[in-house]
Amino acid sequence: MTDLTPAPQVWPSLRANDARALIRFLVEAFGFEETVVYGEGDRVDHAQLCWPEGGGVMLGSTRPTDEADRWPLRPGHFGAYVVTSDPDAVHARAVAAGAEVVDGLHETDYGSRDFAVRDPEGNHWSFGTYRGEPRKSPPPAAG
Repeated sequence: MTDLTPAPQVWPSLRANDARALIRFLVEAFGFEETVVYGEGDRVDHAQLCWPEGGGVMLGSTRPTDEADRWPLRPGHFGAYVVTSDPDAVHARAVAAGAEVVDGLHETDYGSRDFAVRDPEGNHWSFGTYRGEPRKSPPPAAG
C-alpha cells in the first residue's frame, strides 16, 4: 500500500553548542531518527532528524560570532510540541536518558495526555496526544 500522506513542509530548526551531542540525546531520549548529518569533526552544518510518527526537526552547530551567519539562532531558545500516540513510553525514555522534566505527565482540559522536558542545550520539548484541530478548508490543489 502506498502512503499518500504529504511529506512535512514545515521543519522547525534549531542551533546547538554541541550539535552532535544534541543529536545523540534526541535520538536516545525521545526516539527521533537520525536521517542525515552533514559536517566535519564536531561541526554540524545540517542535520535532519525524523519523528517516527511524522515530521521532524533540522539542526546545526552554532557559528562563530565573527562569521556572517544568515540564520543566527541562539542555542537553548527552541520549543516544540511533538505529537505521539504513546506519551507514557516517550516520557519514560526521556527520563531514563536524563531529560529535565519541566511538566510531568498529565491530562489536559482539551483531551490530551502531555508532558514537557528540557534537553541538555536548554530547549523545551512538549509531547502529547493532541493532533491539532482539523483544517477549516481543504488544502489548495497542487499546481
